[in-house]
Amino acid sequence: MSDALALSQVSCVRGGRTLFSGLNLQLPGGQLLRVSGANGAGKTSLLRLMCGLLSPTEGQVLWRGQPLASQRERWGRELVYLGHAAALKDDLSPLDNLLTACTLGGQPASRAAALQALTDAGLRGFERTPARRLSQGQRRRCGLARLVLARSAPLWVLDEPFNALDTNATAWLEGLIRGQLLRGGSVVLTSHQGVALDDTPHQVLSL
Repeated sequence: MSDALALSQVSCVRGGRTLFSGLNLQLPGGQLLRVSGANGAGKTSLLRLMCGLLSPTEGQVLWRGQPLASQRERWGRELVYLGHAAALKDDLSPLDNLLTACTLGGQPASRAAALQALTDAGLRGFERTPARRLSQGQRRRCGLARLVLARSAPLWVLDEPFNALDTNATAWLEGLIRGQLLRGGSVVLTSHQGVALDDTPHQVLSL
């Protein structure tokens, strides 16, 4: 994948406060971007701008050299965005949550593939348990299981993906991210925790 995400003179003002301004960057395929900064610095707002969920106050977010606004349908199919909270419906099982998320994201998956993804995520035996009964770590892994099914998506945008993960789950997620980079995909993430990815091609953006 040779696709690139780019920011050109991007500024963001929320609630009358300037979170950041004049941001420029280019993230080519095969690279990781780690966004760092204190709480309230605008990390989540920046990720939402990159996904087209917010519009910049100034500047442009570009994908393959074109503004996001001109290619929203294609963009939605080529992006996986996971927010800092596991967006699960409590009445649905992990299996149904995962299948629904994939379908809504324009990347439908088979039940067999979804079941295998949940097994890979360490949720074997919990596939049909109502999400309300899962621990925080299990809920997080359920959301992250979508990445197992998103190998064709050129860009992953992950907001605090390591929250609530134990050592084994952290290593599993690091492996998924490494695989994405080796395939030529790109990853943008925020994390308050140190993760063992500094040996990969990466950039750091501090807000």
